[in-house]
Amino acid sequence: MAKARIRNIAVKGISCALPTTRVDSIRRYKDFGKEAVDKIIDKTGVQSIYKSHEKQTASDLAYVAAKNLLKEKDIDPNSIEALILVTQTPDYRLPATACVLQYRLGLPEECICFDINLGCSGYVYGLYSISSIMNNSNVKRALLLVAETPTKRISPLDRSLSMLFGDCGTATLLEKNDLAKPIFFAFKTLGDRFKKIIVPAGGYRNFNAPVERTVWADGNIRSDYDTYMNGQDVFSFSISEVPQFIKEFMSDLNTDESDYDYIVLHQANQYILKQIGRKLKADISKIPISMIHYGNTSNTSIPLTLAYLKSQDRVMEEKKILMSGFGVGLSWAAAQVSINFDDILPIVHTDDYFKDGAVSHD
Repeated sequence: MAKARIRNIAVKGISCALPTTRVDSIRRYKDFGKEAVDKIIDKTGVQSIYKSHEKQTASDLAYVAAKNLLKEKDIDPNSIEALILVTQTPDYRLPATACVLQYRLGLPEECICFDINLGCSGYVYGLYSISSIMNNSNVKRALLLVAETPTKRISPLDRSLSMLFGDCGTATLLEKNDLAKPIFFAFKTLGDRFKKIIVPAGGYRNFNAPVERTVWADGNIRSDYDTYMNGQDVFSFSISEVPQFIKEFMSDLNTDESDYDYIVLHQANQYILKQIGRKLKADISKIPISMIHYGNTSNTSIPLTLAYLKSQDRVMEEKKILMSGFGVGLSWAAAQVSINFDDILPIVHTDDYFKDGAVSHD
């Protein structure tokens, strides 16, 4: 596995924003029938998700999270020297949505800005990317924005996915700090399994794919512009490769599950999380499950789970966290990072959207 250690960089704030519209899973009885819906709830653990409205994008949620973070932490936007947005639901094919957010947030023109197209492992990759930039530059303060609106690329007629995924935007503040504890990272990729979770059309490979939704071999109704997931293969990957990877990561650091206050995992599926915990021989109380309330929010699920954990336990002091994201790619990653829970803000809800984001043809 690829490994890294980052020194003198601290996580100094986390903010999460959700849409205001909550969709309870039992409301889908009329769509799929009570028996099918109850089976999905029992299997995944998802009792509700939050869904963005038609005009609200991932960047709108990230913007609100970032504005909230800058305000509550009393941070001058002009002091932000780097901004990375991790998303697979950008505003446009081009330009990079990070550039739009730099403008909306009033960040200086000297600010480094770019997007990363990555899903379930994206938060860990984003932390590594932005802390590496800081470690090798004069950048002292940076924002990592991670946001996703998977409900916009899932067929509402797909019972295997439409009840599972929810929307969210997050912002993480990082600062140079000589007293910060090192952050450790590890990464792996299985690119030969890229079709296991995929939106086949919408890019430039299957450029003229039909937009009509039809019944696929798995019995679900979707088009090539909707997300497809091979659930069984992704499940097998998640409960086999992922726990082994985390064990190797801990072994390299001479740690075990008892050394961590919490093991925060990508919220893929409640059963998957419990199976990983069992294979790690970890106390289940150390593996928080937030997806009951929010669903699988893709790359945002780790910071959202930290915010959920803060709201539940009211913890304030510094905690040693092992985090791991895994899924689309197939890509997975892990990090060991110390976070002061006093720097995690309460979750906010918003319907705001960027009214100047539409493009005129005049």
